Amino acid sequence: MKKIGWSLFVALSVCLAVLGAKTPKAGLWAELEQLKSYKWVDLSWEVSPQTPHWQGFDPLVVAPKYTFAETLRDFGGTENNSFAAFLYTLPGQYGTHTDFPGHFNPKGRKGDSYKVQDLVFPLVVIDGSAAVRKNLDYALTKQDILDFEARHGRIPAGAFVAFRSDWSKRPLNDFEAVDAAGVAHYPGWDIETLQFLVKERNIAAIGHETPDTDPAAVGSSAVGMIGENYILDQGRLNIELLKNLDQLPSTGAIIFVTLPNIKDGVGFTSRVFAIAPK
Repeated sequence: MKKIGWSLFVALSVCLAVLGAKTPKAGLWAELEQLKSYKWVDLSWEVSPQTPHWQGFDPLVVAPKYTFAETLRDFGGTENNSFAAFLYTLPGQYGTHTDFPGHFNPKGRKGDSYKVQDLVFPLVVIDGSAAVRKNLDYALTKQDILDFEARHGRIPAGAFVAFRSDWSKRPLNDFEAVDAAGVAHYPGWDIETLQFLVKERNIAAIGHETPDTDPAAVGSSAVGMIGENYILDQGRLNIELLKNLDQLPSTGAIIFVTLPNIKDGVGFTSRVFAIAPK
């Protein structure tokens, strides 16, 4: 796991630099200049009415609260008081978003209990895109994980494991691949896979490019959203509707999950990004 070791080393060296720095230039500021030379990848969708989202939610609504002309007229008639502001109406789980355990578990951990350092992870990217091209309903299996580890080494405890399906490349007008009978088709995680990652690898979070943790065929079946319920019930984070995972290595990157600190929040639209060696 040399690449994962590299990512943890970078994070540790930043911390040590801060603790041991005699001058700002020799500490974290110098580390920042070095980090800027790495590859930075935005894993989030732009937020707009056209952003992919779960079909049970309405699109984002944007309405002006104040306009330049109105504020110029109403707040003193000087250009210094002229500004624009908007009202944004959207569900918490809109576009790229973070699900906290409280999203599915009434007693689960809420967003405001996480410190910012709790939202940075070593990133592992499992590429299942070839299987998804053959089967839109593909569920990532435990064997996929074992095959990955045979090539790249054991997934470390505390990792963020992302399922790369390349689903984010689909046309937005066919994002859920709804067939003639009105049934959606998209990939997800097999429940046995999630149980293995939690119990045997003690991961901290999962992420995927689709609107749900479960394949559409499972989520709409009699068992319902069994995978999402499980991962959140186990106190892990669930990040949905990621993109650009194909721009990252299988191991070695660090992922950052950022979002507003909403009191008692069960989830919210997020800006998620990663840094990796070039």
